Amino acid sequence: MSDPCSFSSVSRSVTKHLNLTLHVDFVRHVIKGKVALTVEVLQDRLNVLTLDTRDLQIVSVNANGQAARFTMGPKHSFKGTPLDITLPFDLSRGQHVIVEVTYETSPSASALQWLSPEQTAGKKQPYLFSQCQAHHCRSMVPCQDSPSAKLTYYAQVSVPKDLVAVMSAMRDGQEVDPLDRERIIYRFRQPVPMPSYLIAIVVGALESREIGPRTRVWSEKEFVDKAAFEFSETETMLKTAEELAGPYVWGQYDILVLPPSFPYGGMENPCLTFATPTLLAGDKSLSNVIAHEISHSWTGNLVTNKTWEHFWLNEGHTVYLERMIGRSMDGEQFRQFKAMGGWKDLQDSVNTFGANNPLTNLVPSLQDVDPDDAFSSVPYEKGFALLYHLEELLGGPEVFMGFVKSYIQMFAYGSVTTDEWKNFLFTYFKDKVDILNKVAWDSWMYTPGMPPVKPQYDTTLADACIALSQRWIKAKEQDLSSFKASDVKTLTSHQVIEFLSLLLQEEDALPLTHVKKMQEVYDLNASMNAEIRFRWLRMCVRSRWEEAVPMAMKMATDQGRMKFTRPLFKEVFNFDKFRDEAVRVFLAQRTAMHPVTAGLVAKDLKVDAGNTTSL
Repeated sequence: MSDPCSFSSVSRSVTKHLNLTLHVDFVRHVIKGKVALTVEVLQDRLNVLTLDTRDLQIVSVNANGQAARFTMGPKHSFKGTPLDITLPFDLSRGQHVIVEVTYETSPSASALQWLSPEQTAGKKQPYLFSQCQAHHCRSMVPCQDSPSAKLTYYAQVSVPKDLVAVMSAMRDGQEVDPLDRERIIYRFRQPVPMPSYLIAIVVGALESREIGPRTRVWSEKEFVDKAAFEFSETETMLKTAEELAGPYVWGQYDILVLPPSFPYGGMENPCLTFATPTLLAGDKSLSNVIAHEISHSWTGNLVTNKTWEHFWLNEGHTVYLERMIGRSMDGEQFRQFKAMGGWKDLQDSVNTFGANNPLTNLVPSLQDVDPDDAFSSVPYEKGFALLYHLEELLGGPEVFMGFVKSYIQMFAYGSVTTDEWKNFLFTYFKDKVDILNKVAWDSWMYTPGMPPVKPQYDTTLADACIALSQRWIKAKEQDLSSFKASDVKTLTSHQVIEFLSLLLQEEDALPLTHVKKMQEVYDLNASMNAEIRFRWLRMCVRSRWEEAVPMAMKMATDQGRMKFTRPLFKEVFNFDKFRDEAVRVFLAQRTAMHPVTAGLVAKDLKVDAGNTTSL
């Protein structure tokens, strides 16, 4: 079973532990590193070890203290460059070797984003953060960069003394750097085996606040108190997750709020969840993203997809668990409501990719496919829909959650494929195999487009949103005076998001007169909730409201969360009159963007990624 996104063969040998020594250089935008990999041999004889690298400068390699010959293979468009190490001795099955690589990262390493002081909230100190999922760890550390290899790690990180370093591990003390009194060394240990994509580092002018017995929030001081308020329910969510899924094994659960250019809503790095500042709505209404990242502590981090083709095992189960936490805290109707919203997100992704695109398969083939290009809500929401469908067939949420908990216990600390998951499902429900045999497995797993079954969700919380959206869709110009501010006063922010989503799903954009009236009565321009603002601005641009274009471009560039940035750029790009404006804004802002975001927006806008001209 090989990993199409990695050069390293984990069937021949597997990394068990990394010992990292990192020196962060903000002047040159590089990390000077030394990594000692403890590798176990899995075949009868081994004398060559292949590691994944991307844009790394390799200085030297030794094995058990002896110099080792190494060569760099040809560079691949997204997999990087294989590092072939010829060991100075033969090893046999079961033996271990410590291979030490001294190296330096490139200023353009795809895992690392270096921010100038101007790009931070505080404007005084530089900032560095990493984002290794899916296959970017190799640009920061030479390693077996496949989720099928799980390892523990120890790290020491030298940084300028005015800055603080944190990692996806337990903090293990700090000291003045003996080689340079102007620097501090921070130490970290991660005793729980995890895949390389979860190695994470942040260096910046960070502060923290304690918000629970095992939780702190970290960020620049400008965000730290807001974050402490927004995420104050974290311990309750953790306890709820433990009741559902079993004990939390990672010790600490800290949350780090990143600068705005972070490309994702959250990232489940162990001991240190990364979160976008777009979650800071001021009313805790978007903290369900934290429930999602907490859930990853079990599904993703503890039980991991073996390759990115099985990404739905990480994300589908995590969405399922996140919504079960929501059910415990806010009731079954809330879970049903969120599931309905998820179905719409899935429909959106399928429409974007095209219903026949194999990347909309639940289990896509990633042979020669960049996993970043495959990223969408499909593994999340098609995965959830399958699990929910099985829940309905097999006896309801309590019964099915029993299966999920057993699945986690069965595969904890390992990596898993879809077939292994399915075999376990059939074993667990051995008395219901006749029901399982009726499931259209091929249609669910290996067929593009929407799932073969559409679940019937309880619409109680959605009915008000559906009714209001229908009023707007059917309203003639003379009816517009019937809309009042009170229409949305009784709705929760989740319901306002749903109301706007329903309008965006319509084939035809709302007439401009309607959108202007909506602003007049609901004042959606004033919303500080990023999910509301994003949908509202998309709607305005789609209805060709020219005044909304600068606001849409501002939101697309003030933050870099791909979920918001890419669709906003696309909406403006599709407004013929402003197509060139979308490209101009992107070219002016691309250097401030995360490299993954910039690359994907370039493709969306048909801009040559390496150039500054439109194709």
